[in-house]
Amino acid sequence: MNFRVDIEMTPEELRRALGLPDVASLQQEMIAKVREQMEAGAEGYDPLTLLKPYLNNGIGSMEAFQKLLFSMMNQYGSSKRDTD
Repeated sequence: MNFRVDIEMTPEELRRALGLPDVASLQQEMIAKVREQMEAGAEGYDPLTLLKPYLNNGIGSMEAFQKLLFSMMNQYGSSKRDTD
């Protein structure tokens, strides 16, 4: 037996439904800082060092999310093979 559910929602609605934070203001702030540094023409400027404090916290969460999705796909695939 198969069920199919189609849900139409905007990315904003999906973000809220999943409980993800609104990072639009953070993104704008980061872009403004990068633009400021680029306009200043800082010698030896490395954008990664500017973004590193923000990225360190988010990467672990993204890896955990990817592992969760991967385990869900593996479970679905193994249960599918068992029923066939």
